Amino acid sequence: MAAASSKPTQESETCTVELSVVVPCLNEAETLPECIEKVRQVLCEHRIAGEIIVADNGSTDGSSDIAARMGVRVVRVRDKGYGNALRGGTASARGKYVITVDADNSHDLAEIPTFLNKLQSGYDLVIGNRFTGGIQPGAMPALHRYFGSPVLTRVGQLFFRSPCGDQQCGFRGFSRVAFSKMRLRATGMEFASEMVLKAASLRLRIAEVPTTHFLSGRRRPPHLRPWRDGWRHLRLMLLHSPRWLFLYPGALLMASGLLVGLWLIPGPRVVKGIAFDIHTLLYAATAVLLGFQAVTFGAFTKICAIREGLLPEDLRLEKLLRFTSLELGLAVGGLLVAAGLVASVYAVGSWGAQHFGDLDPVKVMRLIIPAVFSLTLGVQIMLSSFFLSVLLLGRAPEPAEASEHNRS
Repeated sequence: MAAASSKPTQESETCTVELSVVVPCLNEAETLPECIEKVRQVLCEHRIAGEIIVADNGSTDGSSDIAARMGVRVVRVRDKGYGNALRGGTASARGKYVITVDADNSHDLAEIPTFLNKLQSGYDLVIGNRFTGGIQPGAMPALHRYFGSPVLTRVGQLFFRSPCGDQQCGFRGFSRVAFSKMRLRATGMEFASEMVLKAASLRLRIAEVPTTHFLSGRRRPPHLRPWRDGWRHLRLMLLHSPRWLFLYPGALLMASGLLVGLWLIPGPRVVKGIAFDIHTLLYAATAVLLGFQAVTFGAFTKICAIREGLLPEDLRLEKLLRFTSLELGLAVGGLLVAAGLVASVYAVGSWGAQHFGDLDPVKVMRLIIPAVFSLTLGVQIMLSSFFLSVLLLGRAPEPAEASEHNRS
């Protein structure tokens, strides 16, 4: 079916489609016709060789029939979810570029040529910014406007150095080549954030277009569930950023625990009348152990995510892995275990010297806590080294190693 009835925008066997406009749809019968007409008019006025695709996500109000009668392509996406609908619609797109617009008439569709011009000039992702373009009164709930969208956008900027000022805007365009590179997997509303963070992580060229956000023309409640979908956005960004989820908190725990532990090892400390002793020392040791676990989880997660294509290659991690080996981990862990065993034997010997009678708990624990800490950390390092070696199985050998092998 043709994307538009006007000749400049009709799709034919001899005409290459430059732009595909994908409209995700779930029960949008009230606003879909006007949205389609606006897109069709823009394509016709600017003589853009384009098509309109309605990605129907299981509508029960006749939306797909309306779209079909209006002469646009309808792609039925069985799996529910905003991300699934957009991915299904984009998969069937024939254009070199894709622009997605919501079906509720909330976007200024006259900006479609501006988006296309940005894409034609070499940008991989072009996203609308409703905050710089203007938001009509009542078009966006206060919770979204002043808290939800700004907070999620700031998190994306912090975690992934995203240049976007409106990460959740559904009015966006991208090249199909860039879309394939991003390998998007999110199924729901968090798809919007995943596209931005993947583009930023891959160092794709990203541009923004100020766009007006209009009051939705629908009377039914929106599909968006603020708290649930907001958490899904945040969860996705955390899971795609092992640094902020594991590495940074773990490193902070380790550093603070080590500093406090070294401060208390010689003896109790008094600060403004408050005594800090073995109880604080025990918490400090625990903080280091938990921090080490978080840091190793961060490394393991990053490696797994890279191998699964969820995150791009990290040259810094690659360089670090060149200096790590199972043997090095076993040596370091073994030394810590040995130190812990020596300290434990010494503690038992001191107890024996007292004929295994009563001991000063404060004095003994100042020795036992470092001993147990050393034993535990040593075992953790050894086990982590084995697990890291399993994760790295099947990696291609370094060029230098391969050349040496060939020479032999």
